[in-house]
Amino acid sequence: MSQELIPYITEARPDTGLTNGKIGIWCFLASEVMLFGAFFASYIVLRTTATEWPHGSSILNVPLATVNTIVLITSSVTMVMAWASLMRNDFGKYRMFLGATVLLGFCFLGIKYVEYSAKFEHHLLPSTNNFLAIYFIMTGLHGLHVIGGMITNAYFLVAAPSYWDHDRALLGHRVEYSGLFWHFVDLVWIFLFPILYLL
Repeated sequence: MSQELIPYITEARPDTGLTNGKIGIWCFLASEVMLFGAFFASYIVLRTTATEWPHGSSILNVPLATVNTIVLITSSVTMVMAWASLMRNDFGKYRMFLGATVLLGFCFLGIKYVEYSAKFEHHLLPSTNNFLAIYFIMTGLHGLHVIGGMITNAYFLVAAPSYWDHDRALLGHRVEYSGLFWHFVDLVWIFLFPILYLL
C-alpha cells in the first residue's frame, strides 16, 4: 500500500506533532512497561514477604553481569550512532554501527548463555527457590526482547539498500523506532542488574 493512502508515516500529525509510527511505538513501550512492571511488583511482594531471601551476589555471577551491562549500554550507543549516521546520509557508518549493535546483542546473549549453563550445571533451577524462579523468568523474558530487537535491527541492516534507493526518510523513522525499543530493553536491564545481582 502506498504511503499516500496511509497519512503521517514520515510527516508529523498536526494534532500531536508526532508520526503515527512514533505514537505506535510509544504505546507499545507503555504496554511493555506494564508487563515488566508486573514482574517487578511480583518480585517486591515475594521478597518483602519471604522469611529468607538469598543475596543475589551469593548465587549469581556479578562480574559476568557487569560485563553484560557494559555490553548492552555500549550497544545503545552504537544504536544512536547508527541513526545519527543515517541522518547524515553516511550509509557506510550506518551499516557499521547497526551491525555493531546486532553483534553486541549476540555478545550479551552469549554471556547470558554461559551464566545460565553454569546455573544448570550446579542444579540451580527455577524450581530451586522463588529467587531463582524470578531470576530465570525476568532475565529470560528480557533475553527474548533482546532477540526481538536483534531481528528487527538485522532486518534494517539487510533491507537498508532498498530503502536507501527509494525512501531514506522512511528508513530513518523506522530505525528510530527500532532504536527506541532497543533503548527500552537496555533500560530494563539497568533495573534488573542491581535488583537481581546486587541487592
